Amino acid sequence: MIGKFSFWPEQASSVALEVDLLYIFIIVVTVATSLAVYTAAAIFIVKYKRRSEDEIPEQIEGNLPLEIAWSLIPLGIVLVMFVWGIVVFYDLSRVPADALSFNVVGKQWMWKVQHPTGKREINELHVPLGQPIKLTITSEDVIHSFFIPAFRTKMDAVPGRYTTSWFEATKTGEYHIFCAEYCGTKHSHMIGRVVVMDPPHYEQWLKTGSATAAISNETPEVAGARLFQEQRCNTCHVTNGLMAPMLAGVFGSQVTLQGGETVTADENYLRESIVTPQEKIVKGYQPNMPTFQGQVTEDALLQLIAYIKSLSTGAAGTQGATVAAPAIGPSEAQAAPPAEEQLAPPEDQPQAPDEQPAAATENQPAPTAEPAPAAGDHR
Repeated sequence: MIGKFSFWPEQASSVALEVDLLYIFIIVVTVATSLAVYTAAAIFIVKYKRRSEDEIPEQIEGNLPLEIAWSLIPLGIVLVMFVWGIVVFYDLSRVPADALSFNVVGKQWMWKVQHPTGKREINELHVPLGQPIKLTITSEDVIHSFFIPAFRTKMDAVPGRYTTSWFEATKTGEYHIFCAEYCGTKHSHMIGRVVVMDPPHYEQWLKTGSATAAISNETPEVAGARLFQEQRCNTCHVTNGLMAPMLAGVFGSQVTLQGGETVTADENYLRESIVTPQEKIVKGYQPNMPTFQGQVTEDALLQLIAYIKSLSTGAAGTQGATVAAPAIGPSEAQAAPPAEEQLAPPEDQPQAPDEQPAAATENQPAPTAEPAPAAGDHR
């Protein structure tokens, strides 16, 4: 038992060591400072104890070098922590350009994962060794937190917005996934595992899967393109740009709103344009686009956004340009009917590790709603 005890989880990612070194430095400084203060206090209590009622202590009038020392030394130590922390935070926040993009959706009480190839998993995440992995994270219900201790990465899954995290595994093996934010009665059951594999084994796993896995070859971009057609988004967005703007090159650009304000067309903006299009009215367009809030699942939203992002690939000169808008969705009369919930068991029968196998692999293409009439768009 004692032989297995460890102060730190296993270091299994490219950033784990630098995170640990920063924590060790902070702990050492804290302990050393605390011991110095308590030791000095104990010595002074004994040495300068009042010996009699008539004793009057010697008065010390100023000591500029001492005062400068006890001000500058702590300041320097704190600045070292601050700068070091900025460097580590920058490394944790800056996703490498060659990272593979995975979608992670939290739901009481499971983690749903989709690979770049379209393959899906529940409570498991298979990744190749030595390859940067980008996670786009959101939640369907309450706040969760996607935590992989061995990789030193933790990011909240927030309803209604996207957060990102990344890691690069440096060791093969299996590592715990926890929800680090209390999310309900079965919070402690919201666990899973990361399986790090050699690249050849990972490629073979993508092709064969597990005994319970059905293979899906529909990538998020392809699924998003299909949804884009089925929801009649092409009625307004793939015509002449009069009813709604063309979407090629819009991702990552600066969008001008009514009133002159500009915003960056990132994942969160695109999501907002779909579910609450009236929040930001784009200059030159009328607020006619209906809302899709509650009518498409988080998985479907991620697929639509992946498709829109793919339209910007190779659009030289468009990134960073000021354009007039990325609205998405049908735009003439009414929004499409709700799409079916996907990738989740019935609400009254949530999957939990103590009730079912450690993970189930989810690979069916995203269900979609029946086509609906197109509607006028403002974006």
